[in-house]
Amino acid sequence: MTTAEQAPPPPMRLRELVFGAACAAAVRAAARLGVADALEETPMSVEDLAAAVKTQPQTLRRLLRALSCQGVFVEQPDGAFAHTEMSRLLREDDPHSLRYIALWCTEPWTWNVWPKLDEAVRSGRNVFEDVYEREFFEYLNEEAPESAYVFNRAMTTSSEQSARDVAALLDLGGVSSVADIGGGQGQVVASLLEKHPGMHGTLLDLPGVVENADARLREGGSLADRVRIVPGDCREDIPVQADVYIIKNILEWDDDSTRRALANVRKAARPGARVVVIENLVDDTPSMKFTTSMDLLLLLNVGGAKHTRRSMADRLTAAGLVIGEVRPVNAYLHAFECTVPA
Repeated sequence: MTTAEQAPPPPMRLRELVFGAACAAAVRAAARLGVADALEETPMSVEDLAAAVKTQPQTLRRLLRALSCQGVFVEQPDGAFAHTEMSRLLREDDPHSLRYIALWCTEPWTWNVWPKLDEAVRSGRNVFEDVYEREFFEYLNEEAPESAYVFNRAMTTSSEQSARDVAALLDLGGVSSVADIGGGQGQVVASLLEKHPGMHGTLLDLPGVVENADARLREGGSLADRVRIVPGDCREDIPVQADVYIIKNILEWDDDSTRRALANVRKAARPGARVVVIENLVDDTPSMKFTTSMDLLLLLNVGGAKHTRRSMADRLTAAGLVIGEVRPVNAYLHAFECTVPA
């Protein structure tokens, strides 16, 4: 049986680290081939799996053996393969699926920018524009529609999974209005409105994003009569007044964009309004291996950064917000509870 091993000696661990691209590529290959979706709840032979996903049995066995070493799938004594908790997360129908997150983090453009990390560290700016001769999101939407689709699915998946945790964390008793700024397709505001039937909400994001808002929020949806959808760029203007503003996972751009977005919230909000900023942190969190890697990817593609607790607090204070409690939302997110002073 091939299983994931723990605590290898330093020379072995360093060898494993420099082959990290092979691990990422193996996960991507399994996701694109649909291996986890084809694998049933009982172990399957490589031959049957290969027939289901239209691959060669010999090379599929090599892929599954490599993944089993990482705890993704498990090889049985008879050579068949079975699911593990991690492999189930690659299934599209799993309620906690990370399939699109796995694909997003291994998209074709990533393989071209990772080797230039030393240049990004040296210069302090993104290298994506050097490689592709255009800004990241412009490239994504104009030149790489498949990658843009994966990005949108990954962000939707992530928002859906964290929205429930955000709704459970926030005490919104007595709150009559909430605004989700840069809220994507609106999973967070939808979860909050479902939990608080007397509350009204606003979703603000770019026009191309909100036109695909959660069906519950659009005309004919179960929450449509309690929500306003506002197309716009929070870095330019926030024409929204609310008791509570939610800002989740968007303050990762360059410092100027972050400053402008927070200044616009400060300008729009009434004195006493709450501003809840929810972010991944690169310190003081169980998910540091993931968040520090995402931090480096942000440097490469947009010149952005994940924050430490201190750097996030500094930016919120500089925007004139008063920081109260800082609480974990889950293993990946922290919420900074702020208020707008009189």
